[in-house]
Amino acid sequence: MNKQWLSVVIAAFFEVGWVIGLKHAGSVLEWMGTAIAIFVSFYLLIRAGESLPVGTVYAVFVGLGTAGTVCADSLLFGEPWKLAKILCIVVLLAGVVGLKLVTGNSEEKGVDA
Repeated sequence: MNKQWLSVVIAAFFEVGWVIGLKHAGSVLEWMGTAIAIFVSFYLLIRAGESLPVGTVYAVFVGLGTAGTVCADSLLFGEPWKLAKILCIVVLLAGVVGLKLVTGNSEEKGVDA
């Protein structure tokens, strides 16, 4: 895994943190942690998008963040696991892995936003 894709994975980890923070933060310190997680998450996402295909980067980021948030919700806050939920996460992660596998690591050149 190269440095840019590692940044996407780390960004997704911070995404899980700020999503949890948006729901559960109750003190100034917790809100500051949430804000820092938002900044780090989007900073890493933007940096990875500079050298990788943006659509794939965003799909991987959101997919990993969604799966991570669902897992964290169950592990940390007692949300029950259901077979349908587990199957959906598996399908989601299969799609994320599939996108990563079919996307080359070469830079997009000459593309204007």
